[in-house]
Amino acid sequence: MNHGPDDQSPDGLDSDELALRRLLHQAVQTVEPRDGTLDHLRRAVPARRARKRQAVVGMAAAALFIGTAVPALVHVSNSAGSDVNPSVMGQASQAQGGASQGKNADGSESTAGGNSGRTPGKGKGDTKGDGKGKGPGTGTGGSAGADPSATSASSAPVCLADQLGSPTETVAAPGTGGVVYGTFRVVNISTSACTVGGTGTVSVLAQGAADATKISTARHAAGDAASGLPAPSTEVTGLQLQAGAAYEVKFAWVPSATCPTTGSTTGGSTDGGSTPSPTPTPDAGSSSGTTSTGTDSGVTTQMTTADGTADGSVIVSHTTAAGSPTVSATVSNACAGTVIYTGVLAGA
Repeated sequence: MNHGPDDQSPDGLDSDELALRRLLHQAVQTVEPRDGTLDHLRRAVPARRARKRQAVVGMAAAALFIGTAVPALVHVSNSAGSDVNPSVMGQASQAQGGASQGKNADGSESTAGGNSGRTPGKGKGDTKGDGKGKGPGTGTGGSAGADPSATSASSAPVCLADQLGSPTETVAAPGTGGVVYGTFRVVNISTSACTVGGTGTVSVLAQGAADATKISTARHAAGDAASGLPAPSTEVTGLQLQAGAAYEVKFAWVPSATCPTTGSTTGGSTDGGSTPSPTPTPDAGSSSGTTSTGTDSGVTTQMTTADGTADGSVIVSHTTAAGSPTVSATVSNACAGTVIYTGVLAGA
């Protein structure tokens, strides 16, 4: 039905629309909100706005992370080849700065503890943050424990005693100044890889004419008397041994004095031989015809000394950080000096 302008209300609605509007108003007249609806709206609206803001911030952070991580990953992928071994890189960096350095043992004679063969010396026992330190050394050996500032460069477990074996030793002939170099070698005899726990213990034992109070041990340091040993920077902390691989600990015997000489007495006449003297003149005061410097036969005796070098040697032993095995090397014609030893070296 069409209505003219006269049938419209001031709001622009015709009579039918006005009737519908009244009906709708009457239908919802009795509808009222529940208690707490307004409070719920006051809480829900800000919470919804906060969730929207958090979602936007999270998306922005994710986009920023992806934008920075992807170029770095591409750079690493392009610079690292298939042969790169991260554990080896970690070991090399630790070997450069993790090896301890210190002063040499001075080999001075101890005035205390002579019966036990222990003598104080300077060596590499304690470490500091700069990699240098001083520690007590003894005539019976010095322990070179694992460096506390170093961390293992591999995920392999620490080598146990039953995983290490086949120890060998080599001792070279004396060189300049009587310095003797030697090598201890230990093999991973197990079927799985393991990590060397540390240098272990290097000890000495005096034999024969060797003076235990004049024998000491010290860790190798740059510029010490054992110039033939590898540089301390080549020592490796956290060395991973594959099955059948070996590590080495090298040492040097640096003598501080020669072995003492020994002598024996022999009898003889004053002219180098045994010659009968003339028959002595009978003396009323002596019925034997001898003097205070002669014998019954009248042969005069002279004491002489035959000089020689006393036999002395030093046994140098190495025990792994696991407590076993132990291997020993003997340095001959050694009576006083210092055993200088390295840390763990990768076997050739």
